[in-house]
Amino acid sequence: MPRAPTLPDLLRPGLDIVFVGINPSLYSVAAGHYFARRTNRFWPAFSRSRLSERARATLGIKVLLPEHDRALLEFGFGFTDAVKRASARAEELSKEEFAKSVPLLVRKIERFRPRVACFHGVTSYRALARALDPAADGAALGLQRARIVATRLFVVPNPSPANAHFTLADQIAWYDRLAALNRSLD
Repeated sequence: MPRAPTLPDLLRPGLDIVFVGINPSLYSVAAGHYFARRTNRFWPAFSRSRLSERARATLGIKVLLPEHDRALLEFGFGFTDAVKRASARAEELSKEEFAKSVPLLVRKIERFRPRVACFHGVTSYRALARALDPAADGAALGLQRARIVATRLFVVPNPSPANAHFTLADQIAWYDRLAALNRSLD
């Protein structure tokens, strides 16, 4: 049976931060870029955060767009997903799919060893948290106690427009916290 299309991982050794989404949207897969839907707050928030300052300055642009996802590898940023199956909505994924995807995600993190794996939303982190520590009380935003090898695990709000609990300003503030963590690891 042929494999359904998905987004390729944008990973390599030596990355500072790997962004881990829940799963690729059908729209993003069709566009060929992470967080491609213009209503997604990832690119506007990332572009306004301290986290992307060096990339924006070097590229000579004020706003990063989905088309810049591959170029960000040169600035220490990578992309992958908790589950690689594309869907119209994350709610279409089962708990079993998340659980089955955990070993592959762990292997990617172990292989590429980014300084930080940044999970977009508690949903993208929850199955991994259960696998790393079945007694854990659940997941919360921010730096997690668990690590994978030396990789720190950090959870930010999901930038999807469906996540109305957090504003664009909130998202920017979380990326700024991630920038501070990354600087502290130098």
